[in-house]
Amino acid sequence: MMIAEGGLLSPLTAKAQEYAQVNRLVDMSLEQLSNIKVTSVSKSPEQVGQAPAAIYVITHDDIIRAGATSIVQALRLAPNLTIAQMSATAFNASARGFGGSEGAQNFSNKLLVLIDGRSVYSPLYSGVYLETQDVLMDDIDRIEVISGPGATLWGANAMNGVINIITRAADLTQGTLLSASAGNLESDGNARYGSDFTHGAFRVYGKAVRHHSLERTDGSDAEDGWSKTQGGFRLDTEAALGDFTIQGDAYHAIEHQRTSASQRLIGANTLVRWQRHGVTSDTQLQLYYDLVERQQPVGGVAFVLHTYDIEFQRSFRAITAHTLIWGGGERVNQYHLTSSSTLIFFPAVRALTLANIFLQDTYSITNNLNLIAGLKMEDDPYYGWSLLPDLRLALRLSQLSSLWAATSRAI
Repeated sequence: MMIAEGGLLSPLTAKAQEYAQVNRLVDMSLEQLSNIKVTSVSKSPEQVGQAPAAIYVITHDDIIRAGATSIVQALRLAPNLTIAQMSATAFNASARGFGGSEGAQNFSNKLLVLIDGRSVYSPLYSGVYLETQDVLMDDIDRIEVISGPGATLWGANAMNGVINIITRAADLTQGTLLSASAGNLESDGNARYGSDFTHGAFRVYGKAVRHHSLERTDGSDAEDGWSKTQGGFRLDTEAALGDFTIQGDAYHAIEHQRTSASQRLIGANTLVRWQRHGVTSDTQLQLYYDLVERQQPVGGVAFVLHTYDIEFQRSFRAITAHTLIWGGGERVNQYHLTSSSTLIFFPAVRALTLANIFLQDTYSITNNLNLIAGLKMEDDPYYGWSLLPDLRLALRLSQLSSLWAATSRAI
């Protein structure tokens, strides 16, 4: 439980703008709330009230009002998710009852989690290490949580839902931010500085967090506390050739364990995105690299995972009633595992390649009736090529409501 909190933001006008944004959201009507733009359903901006999917949006103001200090705490605001905590470090996110069990080595492998379009799903763990996924809470613009298949656009593991965490552009995080909190379960400190320059803006941040050990049912110390430091940056520029975004994060964590020595976690990532917006078309090219390393004590299982990803997509709004979006990409997961006395991995070193191409067409039958048809072809290293089709029919009943039906295949 958080028992004390303090913070400083400079300039003061930035803090006033934060409070003004919160008040505007509270004062919004249902019609205004339904006009919030989301991008996860169709990979293009659309009103959340008209998106043909079961989607819930956690806004920036929701996170600030709730006092969430981590992504896990923020995800608990979504009614279509279940967040379970197994220890001071281990969390499990699930939707529609498919949560998995760590004890049975059955993880939540049907839920895809993205941070600014970068997949944080681990093919070695068959899930997401939620405790290591973090950004500065004040930098989150919104979290879009979709229940149901989204494989046609997002690919493998988007079977039971998609969580897309979207951070704010650098020009929206100007000035200096200092904040700290302390309690009997956790304490943290955050610092961020942002500024603009000709045709762009940037920000840098750092944060440190410590989670105290939990108690067992008999009152003894579970000895599972952990601590982590993390830093990162984001740079946004505008040019005649398009908009560029370069961002990255790095962290170092130590997880204590009751029956063995502490575990050391190291991670880093960098992402480059180019976007060009036209009158009738939008184009995007994105590349990212991700490093995850877990150094287990003697007898445990350690691994290093390198992820390389490139994605291209283009949307086209035709003069007719069609809106097309197409693209493709390739991801390489290169890993090296260290076997232990209890688990033997073969092969211990391997590269897994996941390639895809997709096409989706939104056809406006009438002003209030849309037909969405899409197909993704995905090539994974275990099964080969798979077809992931999606067909949706959406009827707009009013400004505040719509009726839709869908049939999809996901793996």
